[in-house]
Amino acid sequence: MATAPYASSLFLASSPISTAPRASAGSFPPSAQPFSMRLRPRPSPAVAAAVQAEHQPAVAATPKPPALPFRVGHGFDLHRLEPNLPLIIGGIDIPHDRGCEAHSDGTRSCEAHSDGDVLLHCVVDAILGALGLPDIGQIFPDSDPRWKGADSSVFMREAVKLMHEAGYELGNLDATLILQKPKISPFKETIRLNLCNLLGADPSVVNLKAKTHEKVDSLGENRSIAAHTVVLLMRK
Repeated sequence: MATAPYASSLFLASSPISTAPRASAGSFPPSAQPFSMRLRPRPSPAVAAAVQAEHQPAVAATPKPPALPFRVGHGFDLHRLEPNLPLIIGGIDIPHDRGCEAHSDGTRSCEAHSDGDVLLHCVVDAILGALGLPDIGQIFPDSDPRWKGADSSVFMREAVKLMHEAGYELGNLDATLILQKPKISPFKETIRLNLCNLLGADPSVVNLKAKTHEKVDSLGENRSIAAHTVVLLMRK
């Protein structure tokens, strides 16, 4: 233990880490330069510029993307079904003992002030997605008094307005409803025509399908309803 200070001072004396003044690279002949200096040649101007550019902060404003001849969007929505609530699909009131619970879950804030229409929410999200915009809850937040108390048809008309303002029109739309009950076939054409009316589209470009979930999970057990939509927007 008595030799510890001596060993420490000896280590410091022989260590490359020294308190002695540092010599510049020019004070050594090339063959006698320290090892660390010989491994660090000065980078060329081109390399230095490339390194500097790599570490520059990201540009705040990104250039506007080019106008594409067509754009594709996909929408998905799922709502829980609860007893003694109205079941609204595509703006049509469907007779059933259960309906969509439309309270906000913190992520889809539009549901706090709408009728819980799973199909219209899905179509709106598909249009917004095709335009490269955020989802329905961000575009139409319930914190904005314009949307407070509005039903889903209002969001549809606003999404169509955004589509036209961006210079696009509907090419075609294909939607699929997924629910175990009730049977949608007696109401499917009425729902489809109402979709055409809200979209301002010819019936030939709007398609609606309905499927059960083969009694599997919450959809098949009549505890929820879901919808998928794909839209094609064409440049005017």
